[in-house]
Amino acid sequence: MFRQLFRTKSLDAILHEGEVPQHQLKRVLGAFDVVMLGIGAIIGAGIFATIGTAAAGDIARPGAGPSLILSFILTGCACGFAALCYAEFAAMVPISGSAYTYSYATLGELVAWIIGWDLIIEYAVGNVAVAISWGNYFKTLVAGFGIVVPDWLSTDYRTAAHIPGLFESAPHIFGIPIVFNVLAFGIVTLITIVLVIGIRESASMNTGMVLLKLLVLGFFVWVGWKYMKTENWHPFAPNGWAGVQAGAAIVFFAYIGFDAVSTVAEEVRNPKRDLPIGIIGSLIVCTLIYVVVAAVFTGIIPYPDLVKKLATEQAEPLTMALQYADIGKWSGLFVGIVAFGSVVAHTAVLLVFQLGQPRIFFSMARDGLLPQSFAKVHPKFRTPHVTTILTGVAVGVCSMFTSIDEMVDLTNIGTLFAFVLVCIGILILRKRDPDRPRGFKTPWVPVIPVLGILSCLYLMTGLPWVTWVRFGLWLAVGLTIYFLYGYRKSWLHKETV
Repeated sequence: MFRQLFRTKSLDAILHEGEVPQHQLKRVLGAFDVVMLGIGAIIGAGIFATIGTAAAGDIARPGAGPSLILSFILTGCACGFAALCYAEFAAMVPISGSAYTYSYATLGELVAWIIGWDLIIEYAVGNVAVAISWGNYFKTLVAGFGIVVPDWLSTDYRTAAHIPGLFESAPHIFGIPIVFNVLAFGIVTLITIVLVIGIRESASMNTGMVLLKLLVLGFFVWVGWKYMKTENWHPFAPNGWAGVQAGAAIVFFAYIGFDAVSTVAEEVRNPKRDLPIGIIGSLIVCTLIYVVVAAVFTGIIPYPDLVKKLATEQAEPLTMALQYADIGKWSGLFVGIVAFGSVVAHTAVLLVFQLGQPRIFFSMARDGLLPQSFAKVHPKFRTPHVTTILTGVAVGVCSMFTSIDEMVDLTNIGTLFAFVLVCIGILILRKRDPDRPRGFKTPWVPVIPVLGILSCLYLMTGLPWVTWVRFGLWLAVGLTIYFLYGYRKSWLHKETV
């Protein structure tokens, strides 16, 4: 049984499955589309929501202060090592499934299942947090136009318990207050409809949102540059390297997404060329943008003043910085523009992650690890409509009733764990199948994969211990499902039996 748990699937078999007509997706994406999908996934809730906490710190960890710039560079390097490994796999195995598929070919079925289950944390659980954050920003945005969304329609039950008077003012049925986040559910529903219709339409929508949010970030830098003071960068690292590491572990959430590009491998016209361009290109562009935004943000508001801000204010760092700058009569307009950009950024992240998760399920179902209905493709739109709708329902319902608390840390540890296994996979495949044609080769092997493993593990140590406990429990649930269903239903298992 032990050997069967680590049985691997040949790359030739994986590539053949992508050509089966009933499981074939439409190849319509080019290099530009892939880069835009990568930027769309990366730039979002992270840069618009987490840099305030990363710079200021919280009860569990010290803040980075102005050294937030180094935190972004540190995390960018760790992601860069992983991205080079992802690019080799994506060019060699242009199949939907991302790290799940790569692990199946190199590390065995059990590890592949763990990764597939783990990726739910990155895409679906992470998107619950993004949807909730989107609802908060959207509520703030429409309030500027005099539209007030009632708290009981825009708050989850757990958070509502800490808001005085909310339960009393909400409608009641049989004495039970009705409280849920209809905004979060609404945006997830809209995104799901777009994704079912088609990948081409989804990519076009994403490209428009990417260009818009890049303009908004450029606007923040242009306006904020005039209010920067270099003295605010002293001391540069108020909490030393511990603050830099803690900040890097938090802002890692801002980098999650470049790997989502690999989930659309079967819908790219020339995957061997375009996937590496999309993965590495989007990461480089976003790192440069993040460093500039972090420099302007920490240059506007000094660290001692930042730590005094409430957590709710830190959660909207860019608008907080512009309000602190005291721009004058244009302040309201400028803050509104940045808030609008944040709504667009969150929408783009929701789009790409809601696109990625169904394709993970789709690949797992093709391997027999999930019910075959998950592998169905829409006869007209050629999209995995069953898993897209199921993912939309799950994320939408959870976002109505759950809190955003701890979601970022849980998403980070799950994604970092996936990165580690992808880097390990490159080392194994270079030994096991060195002569296989590769459209892109990770340079300086084994140095780059080893650096990727060590840097990701280092970032994981910067996360609170309770996050490790939750992650362990999540994996335990996944293993239970695997042994009760996936192990027996696996196509590889049936072949060996």
